[in-house]
Amino acid sequence: MKVAVFGTKPYDRQFFESRGTGRHEKTYLEPRLTPDTVSLAEGHEAVCVFVHDNLNAEVIDNLKQSGVRYVVIRAAGFNNVDLGAAARHGIRVARVPAYAPDGVAEFTVGLILSLNRGIHRAYSRIRNSNFSLDGLMGFNMRGKTVGVIGTGKIGQSVCQILLGFGCRVLAFDVHKQESLLQAGVEYRELEDILPAADILTLHVPLLPATRRMINEETLRKMKSGAMLINTSRGELIDTGAVIEALKSGRLSSLGIDVYEEEEGVFFEDLSNAIVDDDQLMRLTTFPNVILSSHQAFFTREAMENIARVTLENLDAFAETGASPNEVHAQE
Repeated sequence: MKVAVFGTKPYDRQFFESRGTGRHEKTYLEPRLTPDTVSLAEGHEAVCVFVHDNLNAEVIDNLKQSGVRYVVIRAAGFNNVDLGAAARHGIRVARVPAYAPDGVAEFTVGLILSLNRGIHRAYSRIRNSNFSLDGLMGFNMRGKTVGVIGTGKIGQSVCQILLGFGCRVLAFDVHKQESLLQAGVEYRELEDILPAADILTLHVPLLPATRRMINEETLRKMKSGAMLINTSRGELIDTGAVIEALKSGRLSSLGIDVYEEEEGVFFEDLSNAIVDDDQLMRLTTFPNVILSSHQAFFTREAMENIARVTLENLDAFAETGASPNEVHAQE
């Protein structure tokens, strides 16, 4: 099968080629898939895409006209794909459902620890020969209340790590995990968690019901001086409202690995360019904010799993026209 791999970075090619069997003819393309670049898919039966590729109705229509029958997403999320349009055109879509839950969870807790103890600030200070401890006082994790919003595979792993720190873990999800209940996690409604949590960490998918779930109203309900962490999807939070909460002290600190306007910025080297996103640049000026560039998933194990499952999806499509990891509009 001929596959156009969009948004390719050197590490993508490295891991795909290391698992390659020669069964599929892959064309590696640096540009993201957009209405302006969709013509590059001409002559391919499948496209392989990532989180910042734009598969809206226009792109899906053009893919169909180009002869594309399959879309394989080398990620778990699929909110960037118009699944309704894909279904109408008979284009089948598959993803990698779980490739790095432990890695994302560990990165999440790393953000919490760094913000709490000021590790990022201490590193910068000492490089400038400033060995003062002023402003770096943190708190013990043991006994603190952490709200984990979403207990899928990543959220479950976060809960388990935090229980190991001796935290009280309050969780919110429509589906309760029996293993977490037995381990001591307490499921509560979101309205009950917000005023109780010293730390709030988000692990839900981006859906209409979760878009900007952290907004001016929910921020007012949060415990004063709480820490907010987001390693899921940028659009779960209203960035403007979060900036105001940081300025007022409602939030003591913020750790985000995702950003609602990250497309075209994250994964790119813009060190010689002017970034014209005022909110993003404002966040980089706060000493109590850690902003990383969609890095939480990025482990060797994750990249190996992404390559393996993506190729398995392509194999399944080639053999049967269907994949066990397909996603559909009702999801």
